[in-house]
Amino acid sequence: MPIREKIASLFEEVAKEQGKPLAPLRDSLTLLDSGLDSLCLAVIVARLDDDLGLDPFSASEDMVMPTTFGQFVALYEHATASA
Repeated sequence: MPIREKIASLFEEVAKEQGKPLAPLRDSLTLLDSGLDSLCLAVIVARLDDDLGLDPFSASEDMVMPTTFGQFVALYEHATASA
């Protein structure tokens, strides 16, 4: 499964588990406006770490934190391509 689909699926799964309404996932969607809170995003990052075996948030000290869904996906796409 492509990384974009895996991430979108996890966003939907976690939103459902936490009873959160999820905004339509598009690249320009601001993570703060997605309907998910910081705990939900942490769960997604932890599950991606388990599934992919990597944590791009700890890979570089000069990394810019993603603020949109598109940036979040790109961060993981770049990390998997570099692994």
